[in-house]
Amino acid sequence: MKLINWKNLTGWVIIVVTLFSAYLICHFKNFNLYFLVLLIFEMILAVRCRKIFTPLMLRTSQFILGILFLFSGFVKAVDPIGTAYRIEDYLIAYGLDYQFWMTIVLSFLLNAAELLLGGLMFLNIKPRLTAWLVVLMMSVFTLTTLYDALYNPVPDCGCFGDALIMTNWQTFYKNLVINVFVIIFLFGRFKLKPVFKNRTEWIVAMALIVFFFGFQYFNFVNLPMFDFRPYKVGNRLTPENPMPVENYLTYRNKTTGETKEYLSPNFPYNDPEWLKNWEFVSQRIYDPNIIEGVNLAIIDFNGENITQQIINNPDFQFFVVAWNIEDTDKRAFRKIKTLYQKAEDANISFIVLTSSSREEVDEFAARLNLSEHLVFYNVDDIELKTMVRANPGLMLIRNGLILDKWHNNNLPKWEAIERRFLNQP
Repeated sequence: MKLINWKNLTGWVIIVVTLFSAYLICHFKNFNLYFLVLLIFEMILAVRCRKIFTPLMLRTSQFILGILFLFSGFVKAVDPIGTAYRIEDYLIAYGLDYQFWMTIVLSFLLNAAELLLGGLMFLNIKPRLTAWLVVLMMSVFTLTTLYDALYNPVPDCGCFGDALIMTNWQTFYKNLVINVFVIIFLFGRFKLKPVFKNRTEWIVAMALIVFFFGFQYFNFVNLPMFDFRPYKVGNRLTPENPMPVENYLTYRNKTTGETKEYLSPNFPYNDPEWLKNWEFVSQRIYDPNIIEGVNLAIIDFNGENITQQIINNPDFQFFVVAWNIEDTDKRAFRKIKTLYQKAEDANISFIVLTSSSREEVDEFAARLNLSEHLVFYNVDDIELKTMVRANPGLMLIRNGLILDKWHNNNLPKWEAIERRFLNQP
């Protein structure tokens, strides 16, 4: 009878337990000492048992890392502007000066590096060099996310873009889990034999770099290939069947201190005896019609909130999203002006949403001769940047439903809009 190979079994147990810890992260959104100790223990155990991992275990760990890096890099590279916004948040939080050109360059470099390392690990190319590069990147990521978890300078590091939102503690836990596989990969890198010859490896690496930069550039000059934000095509800005807003009132018994919450008006407000013994404590309002992630507030230049009458319009309407009038593409606005004139002939609403001031809007409109053509409204710039990754961008909605969006590099012709949307029953 063959004896159990305890070393092999221990190695696989470490890998499986680490994967299970990754699953547990979804249950620990905040600091948890016991879970933190578990993850640190797994890292120490990986170092202590570094010699027991077989080539298959090493390749498994390398493959897991490759998939993680490819996924993380992809969901950011598909939206390089969104990654640049997260970099801006960090630079602002750390009190560093920034310019958009710098953040977009950093976004391209960071995303390409993550994708490249993921591709190299997935294909087992240059494992000895890749292992050290991964250690360097994960050291920076781990220290950064530890600082985020402790001091919360930014609410979300954006490690998985908008595809997967995690708390700062969850992000730090995630990096500790990844570090277990990095440790296994690092100490076992000499056992991994490259699949390709040295020259072929360099050719593949260069091809991956060109491809990943090209992929990002495509998503930069167009709208993201995949949209993970609440304003993606097909989502709603308002519920199709609105529910009544619920008002809850909390009262406390003056004698016992007992508290009870009532859904208004379902409480004994007309009972004098009850009113004598109970006092009002607090009120909370639950609005079931709020769409998660949508914080759109459309304000006219008189300060009136007209959001509901705009987004609940049962007819077709166009939103031109230009978060900053001064930096917007002026040539695109000339094309937009043509679309507006066609929409006006078809009696379809056509408005511009911007965060710029009235003075800036008036000067801009006069310069492009738009004063008599387009109506401008104010919206928070963060919300506008979330709506469309273009300045300007175009959005078509109807009765709160987002029908389509366009980058200013790909504005549609009016005939195409008519054929696809307006002429449909």
